[in-house]
Amino acid sequence: MTYSGDPGSGAGGEGCRYVQVRGFLPKYRRYHDIFRFRAVYSLSQQVLRTDASGMPLEWIDFREAVRLYALCQVAYTCGVPLYRIHGGVNAVSRRRSVLEINSIVATRGDSHALLKVRSHYVPPLNNQTLFARDAHLCMYCGSQFPASGLSRDHIMPLSRGGTDGWNNVVTACKRCNNHKAGHAPEESGMELLAVPFVPTHAEYIYLQGKRILADQMQFLLAHFPRTSPLHARLKRLS
Repeated sequence: MTYSGDPGSGAGGEGCRYVQVRGFLPKYRRYHDIFRFRAVYSLSQQVLRTDASGMPLEWIDFREAVRLYALCQVAYTCGVPLYRIHGGVNAVSRRRSVLEINSIVATRGDSHALLKVRSHYVPPLNNQTLFARDAHLCMYCGSQFPASGLSRDHIMPLSRGGTDGWNNVVTACKRCNNHKAGHAPEESGMELLAVPFVPTHAEYIYLQGKRILADQMQFLLAHFPRTSPLHARLKRLS
């Protein structure tokens, strides 16, 4: 990948960046293998992918978004424009293809099957999303730490029959985790500051997000349960 021009430098347009990607979609031989990206946002900005009914599915990068357009899988888009992509010249029509990638892209597919699975969906547990669920706060002392200063604590220790699941784990600083050791919180004179919960699929996507835009956040919030603890947290942050 080669870059030419920086945001705000005037090269290729004020406040924009152009990128050339070679050999990106070899299947489409009618087009040259060069795409130029006019990026209003950073190319690391994630796109929210949904199904045709508007149910959030996952975060994708600009390469995957282009691939979905090329495969005619995009049903509609909404949100703010992120990139304007100039493709190669069609060998038949001699026209240059242009794609505008928005912050939210809805794709075609079997949404009914996905909804069936999602009705009893339990997202995979990992420290990154666990720490995000608990806002990087130790659930015992209430202090906020970077990820390097946090650990996964099992409320009921594994050695005493506890499970490694969302409802039995919280974020804890290493000091509190060491103090609690292999005991239940009440046995160590400690108290949980919040009740752990299992994120829904939409909540899990939010927890995985990086630099979520306002329109993406609004879209995800519409799919949060009304009783979601994340509503109160986001309200405090706004």
